[in-house]
Amino acid sequence: MSVTTESRKKLHELLDLIREADERRYGPEYGITTPEDVADGHRNLLHLLQGGLFSHFEADPERPKLRRIVSPTRKFRGDNPDAIYYEAAICPDRDYLLRGNMAGAAYFSVTVEEGPGEGAYATGTASGLHDGEMTIDANGDFEVLLSPNDPGDGRNWLNLTPTACRLTTRHYIEAEVCAAADPSRYVPMSVEPLVDPGPPPTWNDARVTEAIQRVINFVTGDTVGQPPPQPGKQPSWVSTVPNQLNPPEKPGDLAFSAMDIAYAMCPYVLGPDEALVMTGRFPECKFANVVLWNRYLQSFNYNDRNVSLNRKQTRLEPDGSFKMIIAHRDPGVPNWIDTEERPSGILYWRFLLPEGKIETPQLEVVKVASLG
Repeated sequence: MSVTTESRKKLHELLDLIREADERRYGPEYGITTPEDVADGHRNLLHLLQGGLFSHFEADPERPKLRRIVSPTRKFRGDNPDAIYYEAAICPDRDYLLRGNMAGAAYFSVTVEEGPGEGAYATGTASGLHDGEMTIDANGDFEVLLSPNDPGDGRNWLNLTPTACRLTTRHYIEAEVCAAADPSRYVPMSVEPLVDPGPPPTWNDARVTEAIQRVINFVTGDTVGQPPPQPGKQPSWVSTVPNQLNPPEKPGDLAFSAMDIAYAMCPYVLGPDEALVMTGRFPECKFANVVLWNRYLQSFNYNDRNVSLNRKQTRLEPDGSFKMIIAHRDPGVPNWIDTEERPSGILYWRFLLPEGKIETPQLEVVKVASLG
């Protein structure tokens, strides 16, 4: 007969959550009705489970360790092929020192998320810094103090509010090879408490129970903890009209967003013989890219396909504008973005530190045969 422990009970709760998420989040309650969307949903669920286990099961805010949030095989919350993200759980009443390097990034930022912590979904962004607001040496090295107290000496400082729970770093890199897909791309980062808390407690039933609860909190936050889609309550930069973008805007303190990035997104819908022609101009900014996602905000396969474009990868027209082609197969023209033969998905733009008004990219559905 199995020994009854609290960790066993909690493990069964996690298994129950997986079943509930399967039946609810990836079912009619959330508008999921096709076999393809269910299959994508199960992949999404298992990527979330991987994220919970990788980043939160052994998270220790007293002794934070930076872990890479997403990867080519672990995708959620709108991952970006041209970015490398790290996160660590932190305490709101401690002092930490973040050390890092620009590592060739066009833009770097660090933000502090607020919320209940313990793997739960963040409720907002407490504070943030980007590289243009920081002191960085000639080698690209930097240090940032995270503390509830302003040191008052002019050094890089991020305020830890009473509900601060998580540190997130972002390196956005414009390169010919997508940074997230480049195994040779190394980003040196570390965070340490200024006061040594000593070794962590030994793993036991209580500690394992708490760790499983963090995984439950994480998976819940992105599945049954989110309400079903409400098209009428989307931010202004989120278009619900297929193949039509709204003007890009900054999201403010929206959780998991950088405060100084403008976004725009819309669904795309294409027939088997159709392509979406996207024209526009890049604004003055530190970084810009466009990427295709599935309905669960997971990027398409950027390891093996051209499912995104940054400015470095984009061939411009003689007048400096761009013309990108979103299509199911290679039309034989520059700037093809591969849909993986998916008839629908999400088109997502990012503009970092844009200056002035951003020209909204224009979209037009055409026949692929007309592009030859």
